[in-house]
Amino acid sequence: MKNLKLKAARAAKDLSQQELADRTGVSRQTISAIEKGNYNPTIRLCIAICKVLGKTLDELFWEEEQPEGSEKNGGG
Repeated sequence: MKNLKLKAARAAKDLSQQELADRTGVSRQTISAIEKGNYNPTIRLCIAICKVLGKTLDELFWEEEQPEGSEKNGGG
């Protein structure tokens, strides 16, 4: 699943993928893969990204839960 919250937070800080990568000690390709949903970052990297972007883990990495009874199949 794409991490659009991360991409939006990075854009809001006017940071390129390369700038975020430099500040967190990873490659630009790693940031790109996280945003595309192709890579699951370590908790340490998640925390580093959150610190740079001024966000919490919940804001960037936790998927929002669907309310009960709202399954995609119509719930029944």
